[in-house]
Amino acid sequence: MDYVFVKDSEGYVFKKPAEEVSDGERIISEKEYMRVSGLSSYKKKSASGKPSRKRAFGLPLKFRIQVTKEEKDFIDYAREHHLNYADLMQM
Repeated sequence: MDYVFVKDSEGYVFKKPAEEVSDGERIISEKEYMRVSGLSSYKKKSASGKPSRKRAFGLPLKFRIQVTKEEKDFIDYAREHHLNYADLMQM
């Protein structure tokens, strides 16, 4: 079974069988998959023979949260209209 790396319309990347790729997903290279998923910022190091992972860079990975469609629409609206959450909470 051949596996490919795909990126969906929301920017998430994952590995899946080539037969299961849908229309909304595009095939990407392994290098881009490693970069977007954050796996390339780790290097494998084994000092005692045990597998371990050590950060290759001091930069944190991208922080992602899962939100509903309504929450995403509200966040987009707030960004477009420059709403300040701290000011709204004081009202």
